[in-house]
Amino acid sequence: MGFILSKSMDQNLRKQQEFMFHNSRLQLERQILMQNQMRERQMAMQVAWSREFVKYFGAFFCLATVGLTAGAVKRRKPALFTPMVPLTFILAYQLDVAYGTLVYRVRGEAESIMVSESDRLDLPHGMPTFESIEKARRAKSHLPPLSDE
Repeated sequence: MGFILSKSMDQNLRKQQEFMFHNSRLQLERQILMQNQMRERQMAMQVAWSREFVKYFGAFFCLATVGLTAGAVKRRKPALFTPMVPLTFILAYQLDVAYGTLVYRVRGEAESIMVSESDRLDLPHGMPTFESIEKARRAKSHLPPLSDE
């Protein structure tokens, strides 16, 4: 009788462990998907912000170009064109961010760094551990510790 009860409990325990494993895996997959969606939304917001900035800066650039050209022709001073050089670089960069391939080039460089220069990515004091986080939490918290250590 005890053997049959023990066998039934072992099967229930095994099923419960499988369920917990499946549940934790499902939760992890959801977290990964959620984090990826948040990253995509943040990047979309950055690109949208860059495109909006290009509209305003482009308008400023056009007005500055017309004004500086009129001033240079009227006063016969080509030196009035000098502010156009840095403004052109800024506009070109912003256009590359908003509509060009800058994101893809940066991603490629980041992948290259992760493959060939991964030591640059090491965190100071190494990867945080549960113990280090719990120690910092206990040091700043006025609540009693979770476990008796």
